[in-house]
Amino acid sequence: MTPATASPLSFALLLPLLLAAQPVATDSYLPALPAIAGALGSASSSLTMFVLAFGIAQIPVGSLADRIGRRPVLLGGLALYVVAALVGALAVSATMLACVRAVQGAAMAAILVCSRAAVRDLYPAHEGMHVMARGLTGLGFVALIAPVLGAFVVQWAGWRWVLVLMAVYGAVLLAMCWHSFGETRVPQAGGQPAAKGGVREVFASRSFRVWTSVSAASYGGIFCFLLLSPLVYIGYLGLEPALYGWIPSFGSAIYICATTACRRLLYRWGPLRTVRLGASLSVTGALIQALGAWQLPESAWPLMLGHAFYSMGHGIHQPCGQAGAVGELPQLAGRAVSWSGFTMMAVAFCVGQVASRFMEAPYVHGAWPMVVPMLLAAATLLLIAFLWLPRVLQQPHQTHKEKQT
Repeated sequence: MTPATASPLSFALLLPLLLAAQPVATDSYLPALPAIAGALGSASSSLTMFVLAFGIAQIPVGSLADRIGRRPVLLGGLALYVVAALVGALAVSATMLACVRAVQGAAMAAILVCSRAAVRDLYPAHEGMHVMARGLTGLGFVALIAPVLGAFVVQWAGWRWVLVLMAVYGAVLLAMCWHSFGETRVPQAGGQPAAKGGVREVFASRSFRVWTSVSAASYGGIFCFLLLSPLVYIGYLGLEPALYGWIPSFGSAIYICATTACRRLLYRWGPLRTVRLGASLSVTGALIQALGAWQLPESAWPLMLGHAFYSMGHGIHQPCGQAGAVGELPQLAGRAVSWSGFTMMAVAFCVGQVASRFMEAPYVHGAWPMVVPMLLAAATLLLIAFLWLPRVLQQPHQTHKEKQT
């Protein structure tokens, strides 16, 4: 079958759905963690392995997407995503589930890398942040529904059906991309793909380093929420799983509003003032959570309010960070995306591993294992926004050359 011709219009419709494959695989899975732990003896390892594989796999996937193209890598990733979800629904042990989720994480890496690289293929650098903001707004709508739907599925049908629903989503997306997603990689004049260059060139870009740090710091804090919030709200505070499902959905609703506002802020203020606002919101949220964990340790409301502010900042940082990291590297879009994504996942994995060691029954540390990493992430974002980012944006881009076809 001849691949469909890619166009900005058709891709703009597909991008939110492609990006949303990640919250479908994680946010809908969160309410199932206690049930999985009860059935298989362990649950957090399956989420951790997903994130670890998701991060590591982005490195070879990015190089592969630069060499053979976005379309075959994307379709292969979607197919593997579906198969892994179906096998996970049949898991009989925690080890089997963790291994299958690792495979699904690698498949998710292919989906995300190709989606983000295609943004750089189809749009000039100055539009990338706006396009990513639109795509992440769509992702936010899916993330809004996913945990609530996952909670009700767990409560009424069992945790295995959450994975079945993931497979259905992936299958529908695979069919859509097979018919509508064409190759977006831009070949060089001689017909060869623009794949020369490597890690040294990617990390030599100051723009790549600073924007990757923005997205990694912001996601490191939000990942600790994803990993530990079920234990905090369900295990420590005693909320019902179905009720807990509304909490990440509430954060996703705030995230949607923030990504929508981000587009307008970028047009009016530019990236520097926009990211500074995001950092201020992140710090405000983390401080509210810390104050609540200190003064009202048995109340969920300060944690929820703080999470709302942090989600506002996250909705600003992610489109800016993800698009900014690849803006100066159009000829290495796949590699830049993959190393940016790997760094983001590596930070999240390391921070999550440390924090999770302090979040076990009888929960003697309360909500602090979730709160402290978010506080550190917010402080890091503040330093980047007010000290590092201005120097990079004010530096003349002497070597930056846009190539458009």
